[in-house]
Amino acid sequence: MQIDLWKRIVIWGLVALGLLAAMPNLFYSRVERHNDAVAAIERQGGTATPEQAAVAAEWPSWLPSGIVNLGLDLRGGAHLLAEVKLDGVYADRMNGFWPEVRDALRAERATVGPVQRLDAPPGQLKVRIGNPEGAPRAVAVVRDLASPIVSLTGVGSSDIEVSAQGDVITVQLSEAEKQATDDRAIRQSLEIVRRRVDEVGTREPTIQRQGSDRILIEVPGIGSAAELKALIGKTARLTFQPVVGRTGDAKADVPSGDRLLPALNEKDVYYIVEDRAVVSGEELTDAQPAYDQNGRPAVNFRFNPSGARKFGDYTAAHIGEPFAIVLDGEVISAPVIQSHIAGGSGIITGNFTVEESTQLAVLLRAGALPAELTFLEERTIGPELGQDSIEAGKIASLVALAALILFMWLVYGLFGIFANIALTINLVLIFALLSTIGATLTLPGIAGIVLTMGMAVDANVLVFERIREELRAGRGPARAIELGYERALSAIIDANVTSFLVAAVLYVMGAGPVRGFAVTLGIGILTSVFSAYYVTRSMMVAWFDRRRPKTLEI
Repeated sequence: MQIDLWKRIVIWGLVALGLLAAMPNLFYSRVERHNDAVAAIERQGGTATPEQAAVAAEWPSWLPSGIVNLGLDLRGGAHLLAEVKLDGVYADRMNGFWPEVRDALRAERATVGPVQRLDAPPGQLKVRIGNPEGAPRAVAVVRDLASPIVSLTGVGSSDIEVSAQGDVITVQLSEAEKQATDDRAIRQSLEIVRRRVDEVGTREPTIQRQGSDRILIEVPGIGSAAELKALIGKTARLTFQPVVGRTGDAKADVPSGDRLLPALNEKDVYYIVEDRAVVSGEELTDAQPAYDQNGRPAVNFRFNPSGARKFGDYTAAHIGEPFAIVLDGEVISAPVIQSHIAGGSGIITGNFTVEESTQLAVLLRAGALPAELTFLEERTIGPELGQDSIEAGKIASLVALAALILFMWLVYGLFGIFANIALTINLVLIFALLSTIGATLTLPGIAGIVLTMGMAVDANVLVFERIREELRAGRGPARAIELGYERALSAIIDANVTSFLVAAVLYVMGAGPVRGFAVTLGIGILTSVFSAYYVTRSMMVAWFDRRRPKTLEI
């Protein structure tokens, strides 16, 4: 019946920390506004507007500010199912491969003759050579440009297939390379969608791959599916391309290897640009909204060392020539290069609003999607549906809690009251841990909490029934309590370990709501063992030290 002082300090210290960590959930709206304001200030580099500073001051900075995030079914938000259009990835690969093929064949001009690119389906590159008799040599030269595939399924394979039919050389991606490219494109799309959602400070989105070419996106707390589509739907592919000419004819003929692109903010103006990027948005390291020298909204950008070198070399060699800044197939602006731009930084100007420049900076920082997304399914889940779920979960939890408290008090008397206090502490500790790790609470998660309440009581029932058995065997009160806890421990551990393993399997193998249930179940098992065994034992020992009863009424 003795518990060392340091053990008592640890037990009640953990309970006190749990109470402190769970407390912000009692002031949910205030703490949530505080957290949003702090996150916005951090994204702005530490500068705060007066409104943001006032909201951030609503909650003391020295108190914990972690709260349980509410899932889509509780909070409301947007649900999207997007398909990645992989054909565009193949076409981009061939467009990027064309300059290498052209230069390699031009070096063999004496054998293959002049070369000309032909129109081809997406994922193919067709080149006509001037001398059909040089086709075998042309095929060999292009094959030398192939690279080995970097993937587990394509080890030893080449990334391209080259064939010849008369004077036409056809280059296309191999099947193994298509599979590897598909996998890379989906993974990159997942990461970029996640970055874009994270940039605006939305908490706990669900972004996961579904099938071979689809992405499921669920974001709690966002206004509508349309708002979410506007945020993540743009490819935001930024390139810097040489300008060949300018025209007002939307159907003007352009030479092979060039493209006709519309101007974003100039009506009936089209630019003829080379179909190659000197620098691309993939080499950007940062982009921030700013203002140009005339006080108009713009975007500052900075390249990585590789991009900075290419950008600097090109501007040094083409002073006085226009240079197109292209976003998603439209020319934002085409300034004339006035001087060598060293250092790898610059500014994108245009007829932007403040909101447009901010959104463009977000998209550029997050990176370009490797392919276009087509939205197959979209739903906006209203917060009133979530509120109904919360109220239903509250009612279920309170009914379960009231029934358990009443049962334990009627059956076990004072010891039942100890168990009920421990049960309340158990709930507090569950919310403390959920808040600390930033977990998301879903409707299945509430079901997991209700289930762990029953499991916590089950552990106390095992202990109390064991104490009864010891009393019937003629043990004294102190010895009966001691043996009751010691001999019930193995059964408590066995029951909870098997349940915890089930929760672990559900978390690893499940997704979405199943994971939400597994998280609360696993956390609840840990806290219920602690509260049902250690907290009730500590309370019972403290009561016994004061009362020293000769008999026990259980």
